[in-house]
Amino acid sequence: MNVTKMFKTALVIAVVLFNGQAVAYSPEELEQACKKPRFTDFNLAEYKAPDNIEIAPESEFIIKISAWADPSTIRLTAKKQDLPFTRESTSTFHKIKAKLPASLNGDFVRIDVSAKAVLGCDDKTGWLVKVADK
Repeated sequence: MNVTKMFKTALVIAVVLFNGQAVAYSPEELEQACKKPRFTDFNLAEYKAPDNIEIAPESEFIIKISAWADPSTIRLTAKKQDLPFTRESTSTFHKIKAKLPASLNGDFVRIDVSAKAVLGCDDKTGWLVKVADK
């Protein structure tokens, strides 16, 4: 009887340990399971010292987003206000095009973009631009 209790206890411990190892993921494995969206090819000049480049009022711009981003989750803002955009998708990227509103002329503007990957993780980035006065 004592052997039976020991066997059952050992069996329970083995099951618990096996299940814990099967569910545990290292950070590298989680990163491989879900690749965060990438944002590239922003075509406006960022405002950085010492150049302090200003962009033309109502400038049009593009941003490319990796294909593994869910296009329905793409969000684009300027000064924390939603910006309308168009999207062209290919098998390798989503290209979004937008135009800065006239109300932002003469302002510093942070343009932010975010998206979720098809597998669920998300990412965001942004750029600071200075819009010239009209």
